[in-house]
Amino acid sequence: MNNRKEAALDALHRSIQPVPQELNEIDWKGGLSSKTDRLAQHICAFANLSGGGFLVFGISDDAEFEELDKATIEETTKKLGNIAKNNLAWSIQLEHAVLEYEGHALLFIRIPEQQNKPVYLRGRDIYEAYIRSAGHTVKMSREQVHEMLALSHGLTFEKRVARSAVMDETVLELLDYEKLYELIDKRIPQNKSRIMDQMCEFGMIERKDDRYDILNLGAILFARKLKDFGLENKEVIVRKYSGTNNLVMELEYKMSVGYAVGFEDIVDTVMRFTSKEKIEVRREAVPTYPRVAVREFAANLMVHQDFGITGMPITIEIFANRLVITNPGYSLNDVNRLIDLPPHSRNEQMAQLMLQLGLCERRGSGVDRAVEAMEKMLLPAYKAENGSDFTRVTLYPKKSVSDLTKEERIEACYQHCCLAYADNETMNNQSVRERFGLNKNQGTIASHIIADTVAKGLIKSSNPDSDSRKFVSYVPFYA
Repeated sequence: MNNRKEAALDALHRSIQPVPQELNEIDWKGGLSSKTDRLAQHICAFANLSGGGFLVFGISDDAEFEELDKATIEETTKKLGNIAKNNLAWSIQLEHAVLEYEGHALLFIRIPEQQNKPVYLRGRDIYEAYIRSAGHTVKMSREQVHEMLALSHGLTFEKRVARSAVMDETVLELLDYEKLYELIDKRIPQNKSRIMDQMCEFGMIERKDDRYDILNLGAILFARKLKDFGLENKEVIVRKYSGTNNLVMELEYKMSVGYAVGFEDIVDTVMRFTSKEKIEVRREAVPTYPRVAVREFAANLMVHQDFGITGMPITIEIFANRLVITNPGYSLNDVNRLIDLPPHSRNEQMAQLMLQLGLCERRGSGVDRAVEAMEKMLLPAYKAENGSDFTRVTLYPKKSVSDLTKEERIEACYQHCCLAYADNETMNNQSVRERFGLNKNQGTIASHIIADTVAKGLIKSSNPDSDSRKFVSYVPFYA
């Protein structure tokens, strides 16, 4: 129980610091709502969430603490217990505890994740199920319900059958095995059965007597045509617009093949659409964004997408003033901690295979590399957003420090500090000057940026007990 109490307080602290925001695993409540259905939806959503979550009473939606008395605590626990028993498809057990946080007594109601999912409302059909997304309780789509049902029975997207009981010749016609051997840097075997064995080892296909099932993992990565497997809604689409909005589209490119087959083509296309032409002695394409950043963010969003959401392809949109990559599914990681936290992937098998193929980083260094490359080009910080059913990453072209807004300076300073900390270093005035392209006489500007970032609660002194102001260094707030 002590571990659960620590987890509850840790989740609350992360939701309040440095900027108050409700997380998927925690929802603040100033008081007990009279809306029984809405409370049932919250309990349902946490029961469907990996790891479960907490309702916390005594803190308002504005992150203001409110007093709780004994009668309120008893009434709240009794009502929620009855809802969990009577208003869901099946009864679930809740836990509660009154814990102190910064001198305030708060009531924590823990809703454990259920083994059989999705949990839905009693008296309704299974599609009346809810989930937590971007810190809110939302109704699940039909596709998400189907996905959760499959996962509940141990079938991840990658392991489901895309085409069943086909001959080996058909497998080789549908899957680009030539690309597979190119990526693993091996010669294609003359023996067809050895090729089939190799694809079985990678989890792309499964042998069924004298035939084979092609699994989604093989289809999504190595399909010669995604539409052959009904996966055309998982195409990656690159669009280039004229100006800063999407009213006039200049160019569009659709990757209709598997991700591993078409990945480098997608990156090449983005680089071509975003590069500026420089004419001196000879024509030269000058990149607006570093290739490594485009590559890593695109690969990350491919790997971490929610395949249960249909009708939403991965899109890479190019505007005059930004590059926007959007994928279906909210991020399982805190978008403010993408640099340092190892990613939680919905698609572990796909992540592992793409790592083996050299197409992505699986354990945290991908975003690090992207940010490092962006800093070398003096680009603004990337922006990551978590929507109810999407994740979006935005990159911006180079700006001088004088053209950056205060918020842009703060975010760039924070990401720079995270990168330094991930490299087992600390941030200081000199490194901030280098990050923003400032000379040694512009230390005051760097100091102001650091002070603003400290005031925002995103970074802190690495040695708060030191009286020296000349050699102050900084670490992220979570260090």
